[in-house]
Amino acid sequence: MKQALIVMTALAVLSGTAQIAAAADGKAVYDKSCASCHAKGLMGAPKTGDKDKWAPLIKTGQAALDESVMKGKGKMKPKAGNDALTADDIKAANEYLVKQSQ
Repeated sequence: MKQALIVMTALAVLSGTAQIAAAADGKAVYDKSCASCHAKGLMGAPKTGDKDKWAPLIKTGQAALDESVMKGKGKMKPKAGNDALTADDIKAANEYLVKQSQ
């Protein structure tokens, strides 16, 4: 019984560590899936770093920004055209974009 408890505790710790290690890297997601349009402002995408364009979008909040990417907006396809993106990836990329554009 004691060994089972030790094993279960160890697995829980390892699982938590794996989740932390797997946390989305906003810059990496941005570089792979967002920069192609947002870095240069292509197809009406607000250019990364353009404080005037991003200010009203940032005011809508994180959830609204994430939903825009999930569903698509304007010429941007859902998930920025990358179906492999998770909700965590999108949130991390948006957080990165916002920090670059405030």
